[in-house]
Amino acid sequence: MMRTAVLGATGTIGRALVPALARDHEVVAISRSGSTPAAERVTPRAVDVSDRAALGAALVGVDVVYHLVHSLGTEDFEERDRLAADTVAAVAASAGVRQIVSLGGLGDDSESLSAHLRSRAETAERLERGPVPVTTLRAAMIVGPGSAAFETIVALVERLPGMICPRWVSVPTQPVALEDVVRYLVEVAGLEEAYGGRFDVGGPDVMTYRQMMERIARVLGRHPLIVEVPVLTPRLSSLWLHLVTPVQASVARPLVEGMRSPTVVRDDRIRALIPFEPTPFDTAVRAALAARSAG
Repeated sequence: MMRTAVLGATGTIGRALVPALARDHEVVAISRSGSTPAAERVTPRAVDVSDRAALGAALVGVDVVYHLVHSLGTEDFEERDRLAADTVAAVAASAGVRQIVSLGGLGDDSESLSAHLRSRAETAERLERGPVPVTTLRAAMIVGPGSAAFETIVALVERLPGMICPRWVSVPTQPVALEDVVRYLVEVAGLEEAYGGRFDVGGPDVMTYRQMMERIARVLGRHPLIVEVPVLTPRLSSLWLHLVTPVQASVARPLVEGMRSPTVVRDDRIRALIPFEPTPFDTAVRAALAARSAG
């Protein structure tokens, strides 16, 4: 049994990861609010990760740190994420942590990457500057309740009988089920073969965002009309999304900008390290929709 710490324990991934880790490990569930419910092997802690002293106290005796913190939705999210990554790398080293696990986004390394995807890549790079081995998993859209990108797509399909969509709906992506991401995160803990590695994780289906919307629509029993046009800029797209989805424009805009870049697995080494059959897209959608209804 290891002692683990989840930074960002109340986020979409953190909420699913904490109980999964707690089946076999001790978990320090760290968030600003400290509102994760206490449970067997789970200790909630209210900590701002930019506070070195408080974070250091929370990481005493921790073997593996999960870095799931991001500030998307704030104007200065890139600078906040840099500060968080630098702080975590330094404090983890001082606390004697053996491994940091980070979850980032898929996307190539070109200068055309959106600010959101660029920030995710920079977070991994800054964590890697410290002496603690870092394992980075990179994923495209995560199919699960609470995932901002998934909730945006579902809301569009649910609320609109027809959609005029920008060109990004034709960009290929490889969505992955929340339960699969959590499984990868749990199983890389303490896996020395994964130390210092960056791994792409994805589901079995590669599709465009338009195809994704059409498949979600079929699951929901809907048949929306989708028309592609070249005139909606990322800014206008995010404002349009804000009008018809529950996602704030400050979150929607960087997400939409990220959709301009293909997000497809290029390196599947993780499949050999952690072998299992990934969840088909339609199955993941049904599970996510059921969880939304139950929650």
